[in-house]
Amino acid sequence: MESGVASYAPRNLLHRPRSAAPPYVPSSSSKSLRNGCPKPSSIFGQSLRAASRPRTLPRSSRAAGYSSGTTKCEIGDSLEEFLTKATPDKNLIRLLVCMGEALRTISFKVRTASCGGTACVNSFGDEQLAVDMLADKLLFEALQYSHFCKYACSEEVPELQDMGGPVEGGFSVAFDPLDGSSIVDTNFTVGTIFGVWPGDKLTGVTGRDQVAAAMGIYGPRTTYVLALKDIPGTHEFLLLDEGKWQHVKDTTSIGEGKMFSPGNLRATFDNPDYDKLINYYVKEKYTLRYTGGMVPDVNQIIVKEKGIFTNVTSPSTKAKLRLLFEVAPLGFLIEKAGGYSSDGKQSVLDKVISGLDERTQVAYGSKNEIIRFEETLYGSSRLKAGAPVGAAA
Repeated sequence: MESGVASYAPRNLLHRPRSAAPPYVPSSSSKSLRNGCPKPSSIFGQSLRAASRPRTLPRSSRAAGYSSGTTKCEIGDSLEEFLTKATPDKNLIRLLVCMGEALRTISFKVRTASCGGTACVNSFGDEQLAVDMLADKLLFEALQYSHFCKYACSEEVPELQDMGGPVEGGFSVAFDPLDGSSIVDTNFTVGTIFGVWPGDKLTGVTGRDQVAAAMGIYGPRTTYVLALKDIPGTHEFLLLDEGKWQHVKDTTSIGEGKMFSPGNLRATFDNPDYDKLINYYVKEKYTLRYTGGMVPDVNQIIVKEKGIFTNVTSPSTKAKLRLLFEVAPLGFLIEKAGGYSSDGKQSVLDKVISGLDERTQVAYGSKNEIIRFEETLYGSSRLKAGAPVGAAA
């Protein structure tokens, strides 16, 4: 690997607010801390099975259900119930549940954070906000307490950290602790992104090697959107008032719909093909849905089951989005949801991650939107033989 491996020693720097839900890290005397991630069913003193069922469910999800072996995953399941049905890998279940507990606490911290900038920058040169670092510490602590994470790294700490887990049967995790942190102060939706790879490698692998990927979305609702390699679909879990995650939606197909989220529009100045594509969206009366945050913009494609997200480079505007921390995990979620991804020539899941800071342009969307993207920027598409479509015509 290109980066050195450091040993991560978590420091609990958070103060527990009196009115807050319990933070992720339990007291040092807690038996659950010694044994690993605290059981979510015991945090609130009641069984997760007692969670209230939503009165209405998304129309596309009411009849959803997936078989894993002889057990069926259903809308209304708790996170633990869903994962137990979805995969026999108890180590992976434990890791994803622990990450869910961290997301729950980050959601509270985002709602109550002071968003003033700090003098700190990470080694990539990005400005960090205080809430970035709080989220970063919580996620590292969650991974260590899961006992099944071998290595982890984040955009804020972009060196491999030894979490103490096993290589065999363990995982390595890369995450962006708070994507969109620069818009926290404006009260826009922000989120966490992470990808899970088997074993001890985060370079020399592809996005397709992930065993799971997820987003935590902190908006008017807090949701945990995840996908597992061995079951279809991308699955949304809602954080209920009592602090439990409930399965509320599945997405298994992304269809056609005139909605676009165009990132890095300054590239249209000296990338005439990108300019042509944007003009096509405007001419064809696509609805502009762009927040400036990658998590909400990609999540809306999954929730609405339509749309296109683009972030394109040009000679004067280089790639900004990192393959390991953002592009590959979100590509996994989009493709498991029935959509497609592209860097212009191939699926982003087929790109080999050669370094922790590798960056790329990207598009996510339906099949026809990705065909249009590839043909407009490069003249042909790997997904379609024949005449070009839309803007490329």
